[in-house]
Amino acid sequence: MKAQEPAAPRAAVVTGSDSGIGRATAVRLARQGMDIGITWHRDREGAEGTAAEVRAAGRRAELEQMDLTLLPDAADAVDRLAERLGRIDVLVNNAGVGTATPFLDLELGAVREVLDVDLVGPLLCGQRAARRMIRQGDGGWIVNVTSVHEHQPRVGAAPYCAAKGGLGLLTQVMALELAEHGINVNAVAPGEIATPMTGQEDIDVHAEHRPGVPIARPGDAREVAAVIGFLCSPDASYVTGASWTVDGGMLRMGPQAGSHLENDSWRRV
Repeated sequence: MKAQEPAAPRAAVVTGSDSGIGRATAVRLARQGMDIGITWHRDREGAEGTAAEVRAAGRRAELEQMDLTLLPDAADAVDRLAERLGRIDVLVNNAGVGTATPFLDLELGAVREVLDVDLVGPLLCGQRAARRMIRQGDGGWIVNVTSVHEHQPRVGAAPYCAAKGGLGLLTQVMALELAEHGINVNAVAPGEIATPMTGQEDIDVHAEHRPGVPIARPGDAREVAAVIGFLCSPDASYVTGASWTVDGGMLRMGPQAGSHLENDSWRRV
């Protein structure tokens, strides 16, 4: 079956868009002309702040609480937002959670929580969005926000790495199966980004020094959002099944070195 070209997107749902990468993405897509569905877990005030920025960009904003530990019902939020927006052209699976626990100390409940939020939740939300896009008949875009740890391991992050690695391969399967419907599916894999999740909200990233990152600083959430914005546009109509790292070159340094090197001596022979 010949895949159709997706039309210009009009409505997007961005999960976990109360802060950080999710908020920056929601605002970016609004500035690209989309109405935005915003989900939040605990921070309703943050979600309202995102909505205010979306509306300031001249677009409509709708909000839904979403707790991806309560599956499968949590995925209903995608359908509710799509109903209120009138359609869904873009889904950005951004909501996520991590751990910092040695492998031998992991408890099953914590492992299941990370896998549900970071892998099973995006799968179910992706199903809801894709089914609607297919019924609409004019294609769409899905972006799964993974991590550099989709590609490289990190000590103390076994469930997170397993979930993000799985989400990366899930992205590829989705891309293969949904291409005939004109739905492009890609992953974006951030490195260290200045967000509440990394304890660096509202800092000047250019004033921070990271010896083990080739670009020598953390990233700004808006830099990740810019890549997502490209992938959710007709300019990326021939891009699917790819993982786009936004990491300042961190992965070129190996899984641990990027954030653990303490000086710049590696830069010289």
